[in-house]
Amino acid sequence: MANAIKNQEEILEKLGIPALNPMQQEAFETIEKWNNVVVLSPTGSGKTLSFLLPLLDKLNPEIDAVQALILVPSRELAIQIEQVVRNMGTGFKANAVYGGRAIAKDKQDLKHAPALLIGTPGRIADHFRQERLDTHYIETLVLDEFDKSLEVGFEKEMKEIIYLLPNLKNRILTSATQGVDVPDFVGLKAPKTVNFLTEKKPNLTIATVTTNTPDKFDELLLLLEHLGNKPGIIFCNLKDTLQKVSDFLAKRTKLNFECFHGGMEQRERERALIKFRNGTAQLLLATDLAARGIDIPELKFIIHYQLPYSEEEFIHRNGRTARVDREGTAYILLYEKAKVPEFIKDAEEADINERSKPVKSYWETLFISGGRKDKISKGDIAGLFFKQGNLTKEQLGVIELKQDCAFVAVPKTMAHKLCSDLNNSRLKKRKVRIYIA
Repeated sequence: MANAIKNQEEILEKLGIPALNPMQQEAFETIEKWNNVVVLSPTGSGKTLSFLLPLLDKLNPEIDAVQALILVPSRELAIQIEQVVRNMGTGFKANAVYGGRAIAKDKQDLKHAPALLIGTPGRIADHFRQERLDTHYIETLVLDEFDKSLEVGFEKEMKEIIYLLPNLKNRILTSATQGVDVPDFVGLKAPKTVNFLTEKKPNLTIATVTTNTPDKFDELLLLLEHLGNKPGIIFCNLKDTLQKVSDFLAKRTKLNFECFHGGMEQRERERALIKFRNGTAQLLLATDLAARGIDIPELKFIIHYQLPYSEEEFIHRNGRTARVDREGTAYILLYEKAKVPEFIKDAEEADINERSKPVKSYWETLFISGGRKDKISKGDIAGLFFKQGNLTKEQLGVIELKQDCAFVAVPKTMAHKLCSDLNNSRLKKRKVRIYIA
């Protein structure tokens, strides 16, 4: 194993972060001192880094086995944490495993055991049952967004996993929701709590848009015209409702949007997020799967096309905007005859009289059939598009590099020509296919 970077300053510099925020600093110090810690902090406040940094000090570079296990409720969160670990440049091997990913890929990645294993409870339990990994060296367990894991029915698998960790010493639980009971099987004894949750987020405005009809389509259109070209998420409770909204927007607007729900294949979900992150899609139509555990930029607004069934999900959805010290608005499309839930407090009627017609996105996303395993870097991709594609620095958008492929945002008006000119180009001696994602 490579020598791990243990210096916090080096890691923060590599991540482009000037300093830890108060929550991260307090969590870091608490996890360093105590074996059982609960971190409560809003979505988007940086909980991942708050537990990863002290985790490094608990890993031994001389041990060639899994030493820390991070359980998460969703594939997206597993992928996100794995990426953060890689970006930290720790020198420790980390792998994410989750349902929907080919078992053959897992087996290949786990041939050489990672020091840090990240995954969803169902897939982790399966690997443990098949004895593909030695669990005797795992001393630290992180249950990230533990309330959600319990809520979506992972209790049986989590209980099985913890039973198979005979030498567990450290337990770290994180959540953006207060008041969740921790089951006895977790073994959390006399935990220290780092609590940065507040009753009300001061920078969040909750605004209602009253609708005359239950379908709310006309008011949604007026609201989007008011918001212009800002990126945001429209939340629905069910994928069937989401599909109806999608059909309406496709028919009535020129907006670029992507859908995101549990009925989609993992690859489709990943591509939807990539397009949303790089600006190809201006809107994400999503179920509560997008309320937490996904890596997207700060948003100025979210829209509750349908209100969630619980206050917890309302809080998590709203956590996608007004993060840390920034301002944001959560709009509620509210049918005039509908009963308003008790958890909706301090809402004001939105003034959406000022409007501007939204225009299509400037960006298009291209797929490249080569990635990290081919030793391809972001610099290699940028060089190809600058030299052979004749793009300027301003015309090259976000590049996302995956294990076996890459995605790059380019101006929509140039996308087809770039595909024609650059398809079958060589990157690091590998001929790659390039086409619109």
